[in-house]
Amino acid sequence: MTGLPDDVRPYFSAANYAHLATLLPDGSPHVVPLWVDVEGDRLVFLTVPGSRKDRNLAADPRVAVSVAQADHPFAMATVRGRVAERIEGDRAWAIIDRMAEKYTGAPYADRTPAWCSPWTSSPHGRMTTPPTEAAAPAALELSRIQRRTVRVLIAGQILGGLGFGATSSIGSVLATEVAGSEAWAGAAATLSTLGAAAAAVPLAALARRRGRRPALASGILTSTAGAILVVVSTGLGLFPLLLLGFALLGVGAAVNLQTRFAATDLASPAHRGRDLSLVVWSTTIGAVVGPNLFGPGQGIAEAFSMPPLTGSFVIAVVAQVAAAALFLLGLRPDPYLVSRSLPAAPVAPAAPGRVSARSLLILAISSVAGSHAVMVAVMSMTPVHLTHGGATLTIIGLTISLHVAGMFALSPLFGWLSDRMGRIRTVLLGQGILAVAVVITASAGHSTAGVTVGLILIGLGWSATTVSGSALITDLTTGAARTRAQGRTDLVMNLSGALGGAAAGPVLALIGYAGLALAAGVIVLVVAGANLVVPRVRAAV
Repeated sequence: MTGLPDDVRPYFSAANYAHLATLLPDGSPHVVPLWVDVEGDRLVFLTVPGSRKDRNLAADPRVAVSVAQADHPFAMATVRGRVAERIEGDRAWAIIDRMAEKYTGAPYADRTPAWCSPWTSSPHGRMTTPPTEAAAPAALELSRIQRRTVRVLIAGQILGGLGFGATSSIGSVLATEVAGSEAWAGAAATLSTLGAAAAAVPLAALARRRGRRPALASGILTSTAGAILVVVSTGLGLFPLLLLGFALLGVGAAVNLQTRFAATDLASPAHRGRDLSLVVWSTTIGAVVGPNLFGPGQGIAEAFSMPPLTGSFVIAVVAQVAAAALFLLGLRPDPYLVSRSLPAAPVAPAAPGRVSARSLLILAISSVAGSHAVMVAVMSMTPVHLTHGGATLTIIGLTISLHVAGMFALSPLFGWLSDRMGRIRTVLLGQGILAVAVVITASAGHSTAGVTVGLILIGLGWSATTVSGSALITDLTTGAARTRAQGRTDLVMNLSGALGGAAAGPVLALIGYAGLALAAGVIVLVVAGANLVVPRVRAAV
């Protein structure tokens, strides 16, 4: 006897209905539809004691199981084997509830005594697909494609992060100078996040229709056009045009967010948090270096007689063009298009897919969005606050660099914790870090060291919540429903960031930087409370 063959395992792991064949006393076959799942090297299904199926198995443990992909019924797998073990009690109900969650989104309602019967497969498992469709890539080939995809996404994130870091922290200062009022200090962050929000759903839809490659490349090129427009509008002194430039520049942030989901297209469920977090982590390199390019940026501006503070945007243009070329050339084959050929994913791009545990999905999206609003609100006002305290652009750049390092540098750790400790617990860890961060930031005054510590912790809290929340969103969705949920997540996330950035300026003018940090702390408390309450309420239903 052998374990379950790797090529059929995805069919039984997905929410596909199976058919179990057993033998009647006269030797004729008896076939019933049923739920099935994978437990280690075995398949598991539930059996009510005394049923015809149960009596057949007691007399002859030999079985055959077939399963067809829900959205593509001619893609199917068959396995033969024999019952190896009967499980009862709490262990059985844990497996049964897990199967019920997979198929219905809720624990098993009928607590009538039942057997949970794992069985070991024979070497005769096989996978078939109709001749008109390409078979799913083999497991080793998928692993190779996934490793290449993650490497390309990491390189693209480094370049994209360089552009983001070189321009993001100078935006509030630039907006203040062109507008002539500090009331517009939050305009850069607000318009950038609105641009990212506006692009989130269209980019996800483009990925669903054409793949990740054109979606990521077109988004990053749009951001490049925004960087050019910022330079032109600053030179002309046209504030409305500057706002448009910031909005287009924000599309790059939408690309940055979508790449984390691209890393999960071919990732195994056990490693989704890890692969997602590695791509998030890679942003650290460019985003930390970027804010420290103010000096070289000033040199570029002087060399080409450009407006002050705009030289960094030239660096952003070069980095983003390189990232677009990398996505276009390196993401071959396209990970999302490959994922559509897998048995656990819908084949047709218009297939509806599946959403499990909708209340948890809403919780995950809200947690990511709330943490993003906190981060944008406090971070966007920090350069203005430090400028009032006499800090130089170099000091401000270093502070923002360390904040960005907090956002991304430890994301692999949070990905690992998310896979091992659980999604909700890791989100709660992130909210705890954010709570400590806003208290430190509020009490720091104009101390650069205090503000820097607070911003680093805000970055860490944002990272834990975003990585784990994004992994949970991927866990709860399949097929086209997954890309729609991902697009809506980024839309809500960026709208929340835009609202936080828009409110930050007036709040800063009204109650100061400390008041702004404490106001952000209210959001942290709400998100933490929701993550404590919602899972418990859902489990009790």
